[in-house]
Amino acid sequence: MQTIIYPASGRGHANLGWLDSYHSFSFGNWYDEAKVHFGALRVLNDDRVTGGAGFGLHPHDNMEIVSIPFSGALTHKDSTGTDGIIKTGDVQIMSAGSGIRHSEYNASKTDPAKFLQIWVIPKVRDIKPRYDQKTFDLEARIGKWQVVVSPDESEGGVWINQDARFALTRLDSGQEISFTPKFKGNGVYLFVLEGSIEVEAAKLGKRDAIGISGTDNFTIQAGAERTELLAIEVPMLA
Repeated sequence: MQTIIYPASGRGHANLGWLDSYHSFSFGNWYDEAKVHFGALRVLNDDRVTGGAGFGLHPHDNMEIVSIPFSGALTHKDSTGTDGIIKTGDVQIMSAGSGIRHSEYNASKTDPAKFLQIWVIPKVRDIKPRYDQKTFDLEARIGKWQVVVSPDESEGGVWINQDARFALTRLDSGQEISFTPKFKGNGVYLFVLEGSIEVEAAKLGKRDAIGISGTDNFTIQAGAERTELLAIEVPMLA
């Protein structure tokens, strides 16, 4: 088994006024040669957008782009004709494929919106761009993994063009949970959203992360407070 710890304090940071963003991997003007990607996981941005602000129309291609709101809501428009709102409990994905243009704004004029923006390198390049979103029951992740992104639609998540899976859980104080990758050889990037955990002798707090590879299973124990976790399983690309 191989592990690498990613402390929250080691993330890149950009504050543009309307956008306050922390980067787990090299992004924009922030570059760290040791933090370019974890396998097929290329970007994990922890974003806060002020009321009425957002990202104007801009292009992407050949990337799987996932948005997970945690407070507030975002309005979304793109060149596939999609026009809608994503809110807490929703997970959105765009397969940028051969090329897509989109915009994303805070749906509120006054309250901030907080969300994760995550990019995964695709399995097949230049596919037809596509969009999907789904609302998940927050109670259904208490004490167990709730799959929210998967190439296997029978798991209930939004579809992704990669052998990758995202799962969320909420744990009580001291509770244990194990994780088993679906695809042999995949690694897991475990991101602490709230609370704290102990995993593979490492103690992690809020917004810390650990990359785990070379194992078929591992166990996590929550700390003294309620804990929320995001597990991102991805192929370990060179």
